Amino acid sequence: MEIASAFQILPSDDEERPGAYARFPYDRDLVRRFREHFPRARWRAGEEHWFVPGTTAAKRLTTWTAQELETLDRHADAKGRDAFVFEPLESPYLTVADDLMVRTPYSRTIVEALRSIPWAHWDSEDRVWRVPFRSYEDLKLRWPEIEEAARRNEPEARRRRREEKRREGPDEAAPLQAERRRRRYPVPVDDPPPLGFPLSTISWGVVVFEAIDVDPIDDPAAARLYAHLQGDPSHYIWGHWRMPTLQEIYRTRPVQAEEASEIRSARGWWWSSRDELQERARRLREVERAQRSRHQTRKTSIDA
Repeated sequence: MEIASAFQILPSDDEERPGAYARFPYDRDLVRRFREHFPRARWRAGEEHWFVPGTTAAKRLTTWTAQELETLDRHADAKGRDAFVFEPLESPYLTVADDLMVRTPYSRTIVEALRSIPWAHWDSEDRVWRVPFRSYEDLKLRWPEIEEAARRNEPEARRRRREEKRREGPDEAAPLQAERRRRRYPVPVDDPPPLGFPLSTISWGVVVFEAIDVDPIDDPAAARLYAHLQGDPSHYIWGHWRMPTLQEIYRTRPVQAEEASEIRSARGWWWSSRDELQERARRLREVERAQRSRHQTRKTSIDA
């Protein structure tokens, strides 16, 4: 990946809010310098770019980009390639081309590891992670973790683990997993959640409630699965929920003043904070990527 082409700047076409969009591969220090130089910049996760407001935003971004390119080591890729030749990584999950291409089974561990590597980025067209040679030393440090997670998530390895769990006997988490599949959650009779909004819950994270029952809960076993019932389910009713969509998360404004933990613990739901919304969005994006990867794998198998 050429360094200069990694920086993309596009003027905004919104006449009511002038500004410019900036996109560049993730690097912790680079993001820190960017935020220091553009304190009003905001990350737009849906479009995966930064928005810098102002009529001169594009010009300022161009100047900043030029300065960054001057300070970056232009020989870093060549040095990284030399380091690879001297001490290469050999793995079925790694392919060498103009850069280093990492293709593995889906794993959250792998995603987090690759995100921490400067300049590494996901190529959605080829369904592969691309790591420039300038980041080879960082990749080499994380490679044992990446390769172990890849082997652990191979279909055959996952099948063996499922069989071993079945032989070990009933899973203690099975009742809670069964409850999750029912998509229900106890909410107070006198303080039910609003419908149609992403909200936080103790048990299921950020969800959207779609319906609320009328009759109180008469299932004593539920009290053992939901801590906020405090042993008495009669003052609660079932709320029926679904997972929010990414667009619903992006449109939701985080709560400005968080409620006391005592209120949250007793009620079981609350308006979500920025961190909670961002975490749900991150997980939803991971699920989407995993689904696309499985679809592509099946399509490749059928075509073959």
